[in-house]
Amino acid sequence: MEKEILLQLQDVAVHYGGVRALDGASVAIDEGEIVALMGPNGAGKSTILKVIFGLAPMHSGKVLWHEKPFQPIPHEVVHRGIAFVPQGRRVFTHLTVEENLEIGGFIVKSKQELKRRISEVMETFPILKHRRKAKSGTLSGGQQQMLALARGLMTDPKILLLDEPSLGLAPKIVKEVFVQIRAINEKHKTAIMVVEHNIKSLLEVAGRAYVLDKGKIVAEGSSRELSASGVLEKVFMGKLA
Repeated sequence: MEKEILLQLQDVAVHYGGVRALDGASVAIDEGEIVALMGPNGAGKSTILKVIFGLAPMHSGKVLWHEKPFQPIPHEVVHRGIAFVPQGRRVFTHLTVEENLEIGGFIVKSKQELKRRISEVMETFPILKHRRKAKSGTLSGGQQQMLALARGLMTDPKILLLDEPSLGLAPKIVKEVFVQIRAINEKHKTAIMVVEHNIKSLLEVAGRAYVLDKGKIVAEGSSRELSASGVLEKVFMGKLA
């Protein structure tokens, strides 16, 4: 059975003043897959996530959900089944782990269902279960990143958008974060689109990838194909013709 395309960006352009953050970019994500967005700083990777979540205004182009165009507005996007974990581990440091998760599940009306979801994400992240009553500001950087991921799962999303999940973390913790990303994908069947500078870790978990440079998609394909093609080295060394 062919997997359904959940979300597409078609020929999207985003301008910030005179800067073209995206210049006719087209990407897609299917049910249950992990897709990587790669490229140097300023290539437009994070802008793609922001467009999907309604945080960056489109100059032109379309966003399609189940092949039907829609205008992304953050609260509506959440109800459609899309969650966004921005870079920088933005947890509410003065609130407990449990309270952070409750905020993540703000669209869940039933208290019983909210409790069930908190229990479910804590099974995925046992360290959070152990520290559920701790103020999240007392967690380590790695634990805060786990909390940010767990909070993103509270809406039971079909797509999880991750912006630089390993930023500022020690190598050992980075490995753990990517183990969790793969676990989320396998356990919850969540499709994941991830922006990440840690190329090696990213290509190990992603099935497919897009490479961006100066707001354009310059290559796409399976992680294996892109690793073998040499395009990544060219883009990151600034040698793409």
